[in-house]
Amino acid sequence: MALAEICGLSDAPFMKANSFSTDDAGIELFKLSGNMEDPFSLAVPPFANPCEHLAELQATGENSGIKMNFDHGTTTLGFKFKGGVILAVDSRATGGQFIGSQTMKKIVEINQYMLGTLAGGAADCVYWDRVLSKECRLHELRNKERISVAAASKIMANIAHEYKGMGLSMGMMLAGYDKRGPALYYVDSEGTRTPGNVFSVGSGSIFAFGVLDSGYKWDLSDEEAQELGRRAIYHATFRDAFSGGIVRVYHITPQGWVNISNQDCVDLHYKYQAQKEAAKH
Repeated sequence: MALAEICGLSDAPFMKANSFSTDDAGIELFKLSGNMEDPFSLAVPPFANPCEHLAELQATGENSGIKMNFDHGTTTLGFKFKGGVILAVDSRATGGQFIGSQTMKKIVEINQYMLGTLAGGAADCVYWDRVLSKECRLHELRNKERISVAAASKIMANIAHEYKGMGLSMGMMLAGYDKRGPALYYVDSEGTRTPGNVFSVGSGSIFAFGVLDSGYKWDLSDEEAQELGRRAIYHATFRDAFSGGIVRVYHITPQGWVNISNQDCVDLHYKYQAQKEAAKH
């Protein structure tokens, strides 16, 4: 203290006793991290309604000319057939008119027998798929058996419904193989949970459905099913500006999932064009 007086620092604000008590510190800490008490709320800001703050940001962006409400684009598909489940996705991540990445991995490996796809906000989908992966692992440790795809999709739908209207943007598929056989569910940020045989999600889904509807049948061979998924995603990337990059194909069987191929859609374009030219002759 003597040195502080000699240097003239004893009257500085940071040298004076702070009236901030331990209780005050605890209250302040809870305000900033109170949402940590709920393991499902880590991604949600500690506000009553995050959408109100998002609206403020969007209004600020409109005044400054910076676009805040980005459009989302992607193409993902999944279908069941006699050999299991096929999932196929593109890899382009966009923000409005801007391409953020050409190598986004839109299939999340939840466990050895279950996969999830991403469509919508990449951060939302990746985060909640990771939460789901944790919940599936905890279920396996508690019950000594793998969780069913139906139960996993119910967990995800419950989480989404809890935060309905708070700005989440998700449209995902959960696919896997369990004791009941192959399973495929669609879950979105509105809390919708729908089982089905064929789904396609994203801005390019209308084009993917066009290919799927013309080539899908239950008794496809493994090679035919894999090629159908690959071709459907390629045609979507060719016609939808928000889809592109690498076409990834996964096949889920009773032995688990297998990554079949990861091919650039440009290479597929020339491959299919060559096949078309050969067919003419």
